[in-house]
Amino acid sequence: MSQNYKDTLNLPRTDFPMKANLATREPEILKAWQETRLYRQIQEARSGRESFVLHDGPPFANGDVHMGTALNKILKDFVVKSQSMLGKRAPYVPGWDCHGLPIEYKVVKESKELSPLEVRKKSEAFARKYVDIQREQFKRLGILGDWENPYLTMDPKYEAEILRALAVFVEKGLVYQSKKPVFWSTGAQTALAEAEVEYQERDDTAVYVKFPIASGDFAGKASIAIWTTTPWTLPANLAIAVDPKEIYVVQEFSRNGTSETLLLADKLVPLFCTNTGFEPTGEPLHSFPGSKIDKVIARHPFLDRESIVLVADFVTMDTGTGAVHVAPGHGEDDYNLGRANRLPILSPVDDHGRFTDEANLPKLTGRYVFDANTDIVKLLRERGMLLGQQKFHHSYPYCWRSKTPIIFRNVEQFFIRIDELRDRALEAIHKDIKWIPKWGENRIAGTVESRPDWVISRQRSWGVPLPVFYSPDGKAILDAKVIRKLADLVAERGSNIWFELNDADLARELGLPEGTTHRSDTIDVWIDSGVSHKAVCAMHPELHDPADMYLEATDQHRGWFQSSLMTSIALNNRAPYKTCVTHGFVVDIDGKKISKSGTYDKPTDAGHFVGRHGADLVRLWASSIDYTDDVPFSEEMFSRLGDTYRRIRNTLRILLGNLFDFESVAAVADRGPGSATPATLIDRWILERLDQVIADCRSGYQAFEFHKVYHTLNHFCAVDLSSLYIDMTKDRLYCDAPDSARRRATQKAMSEIFDTLCRLLAPILSFTAEEAWRYSQRDVSVHLQEFPETKARSSEASAQVAELLKLRGVIGQAIEKARQDKLIGNALEAAVVLHSNSDVTTKIQKEELEEFFILSDLTIQQGKEASASVTKTPYKKCLRCWRHRPSVGTSAVHPELCDRCEAVVVSRDRQEPPP
Repeated sequence: MSQNYKDTLNLPRTDFPMKANLATREPEILKAWQETRLYRQIQEARSGRESFVLHDGPPFANGDVHMGTALNKILKDFVVKSQSMLGKRAPYVPGWDCHGLPIEYKVVKESKELSPLEVRKKSEAFARKYVDIQREQFKRLGILGDWENPYLTMDPKYEAEILRALAVFVEKGLVYQSKKPVFWSTGAQTALAEAEVEYQERDDTAVYVKFPIASGDFAGKASIAIWTTTPWTLPANLAIAVDPKEIYVVQEFSRNGTSETLLLADKLVPLFCTNTGFEPTGEPLHSFPGSKIDKVIARHPFLDRESIVLVADFVTMDTGTGAVHVAPGHGEDDYNLGRANRLPILSPVDDHGRFTDEANLPKLTGRYVFDANTDIVKLLRERGMLLGQQKFHHSYPYCWRSKTPIIFRNVEQFFIRIDELRDRALEAIHKDIKWIPKWGENRIAGTVESRPDWVISRQRSWGVPLPVFYSPDGKAILDAKVIRKLADLVAERGSNIWFELNDADLARELGLPEGTTHRSDTIDVWIDSGVSHKAVCAMHPELHDPADMYLEATDQHRGWFQSSLMTSIALNNRAPYKTCVTHGFVVDIDGKKISKSGTYDKPTDAGHFVGRHGADLVRLWASSIDYTDDVPFSEEMFSRLGDTYRRIRNTLRILLGNLFDFESVAAVADRGPGSATPATLIDRWILERLDQVIADCRSGYQAFEFHKVYHTLNHFCAVDLSSLYIDMTKDRLYCDAPDSARRRATQKAMSEIFDTLCRLLAPILSFTAEEAWRYSQRDVSVHLQEFPETKARSSEASAQVAELLKLRGVIGQAIEKARQDKLIGNALEAAVVLHSNSDVTTKIQKEELEEFFILSDLTIQQGKEASASVTKTPYKKCLRCWRHRPSVGTSAVHPELCDRCEAVVVSRDRQEPPP
């Protein structure tokens, strides 16, 4: 009866579980990190090192963390952890943007008729609630940082720094008051910054309208044809713009038996006819450049008012008629043209977007302007002034929070002069900052070049008060000294004092004359976060200004990247960051953007995926993609990544299992010269590959190209280790004597590989790397370690293995054919004759080649062309190692074993005490 030799094998042993159970195990690791104050340990361990500061752009404290925010925070964690493991001190102080419309809008929606002070108190409670919620969600993602001491833009000391920054802007003459059209949210009743505007596709009614000419050669004989997509702005029309150089014609048109004599651009006559159904009658009556009709007077189509023709450089010939309806109170170009020609700035619309009496249309007073489009079209038709109408599909600005269409509305506001900052900002963009990816440079430069003056006042309650006072005669008082006094008061008592104190008390506190008043406007929140380089980086002892890196999504070229740049230029005449990294939006597999304010119908909360798959799977996803483009995301992706994760985890487990009886590399080295075991070819090869992996991963981390790290480590685990090295060395590890030279050589290599893999994986698979590290009997966290350095090994083994792998492929094809022909059941039953065309096979012992090719019976014949032939081996199978060897059956004591296995078993029997 055959003996069972399983107990004599050196089978892998480890308690490191194959089943990850991340959702349960990760919180236990997280708890240990918190109890041991791991983040603080890391900072102390890197004390005195060169620092690397990634300054955290603050998310809004207004909802659960969704996948877009999770991606952002995880990428930042990759940077911070990898910079720390590259040997730098990399502090991370997280922050939150607490003021502004997103929070106030939710509060006001839930509770009506609140006083400004009540709005502020409820908004603060709301913000603090979500700071706490998001903090725990970020920590659950494995993100290490100074979570006990984050920066909050609503902290009194931070608010004071906002005011002190504004005092500098005032001192430098950058702040002014003006009444001009701004983006106005009718849903939130406030002015908006450009970064608070998003664009949506929509269909609007566009109309062709005639303005009868009342002066010049064509008075009473023709009308100017205009085209507009906003009929509701026609009550505010005061002018018509034309291009001075383009050719205009006076042409007779006919349609359904009626005729019109109209003035429009020659180039646009065909488009006009297509859209209105008019046909030209004969040749044009007149043809001339637009400059000829400058200052011609036309009559408004339905109001008793004149409209003057003015030449302008913003008129285009891609649509419309080349004659542009101008309402100075409802557009930036219109406003500038109106100011240049001393036109009144008419804007007959209230805060809610409803017509006022100033529109001179009593039946429409109180009507929402977008609803009034149909009324205006009806009025034009009744007056005989409608030439045509059409559905026009275009991109239109919307309020990012209320999701209502924006209007351009003439309102008195406070602005920062961008022209004073623009040239230096562009110089910094092009000369001083590294952009990752490179296209970020042109993107932000384009937005800075075209940016209008910055409207910084908001008609909201939840924010830092706009520190403007008013004299008894209503004149605005902007005084840097007074603002600094207010800042000191706010630092001590919080910004609610602006709303708690009456005019007299606040004036007395600040030493202002009697009769001075203040209003309830607040400062644009982009100023709040935009001065964080001053309020956080410059003030925090562990940080520095400028920061080494800002890292945010692509929308921040219009947002935080730019607000930070502009405020830093104003305060310090330099950029606030040395490197600016942009990542794409998280999109579903159809390319639809995913955000917490969107209408995406599948789960988007990061907590859903963490609970279902574990934080390390979410982190693996973040590392697997090229974040510089839009970032795809789906349940299917997590399923595929689960396979990758299991492969990596299983590799760590196999390495640990095979090291169960191995002393550490350091312990062996401590025994002195001669204690080291000479490595075999396959060991030397895997360590050369390991060197390349270290070099590639260090390079990927240094360049912030985390997807390259992912692909390098995944390939190393899947191919070099699992498919080759672990498979090839299984026999020696399991079947050799425990202390055999080649087994110990492989364990030594595996120990080094395991140590290296844990370190290189730590920034990405933060929990799994820590878990595996603990199972290897280490006392300290893997996150306290540094990345290994390459050891400059030669590439000799790699060259030899490359040759052998080609021959392995030749053998594999021959064995597969023999298996299909039922000649053998598996490769160990084969007797292989290899005709080798490589001299490598002459330099390596036959036993080692058999191990490499995982064969029992190999004969080498040198030849000109590589080929292999297979027959069934005549040798019997060893019941312990399963190899077919000539020595099986020759022993009287263990006839079922080969000589190698018999020697191991006999030695083991001698060492074991009798029962």
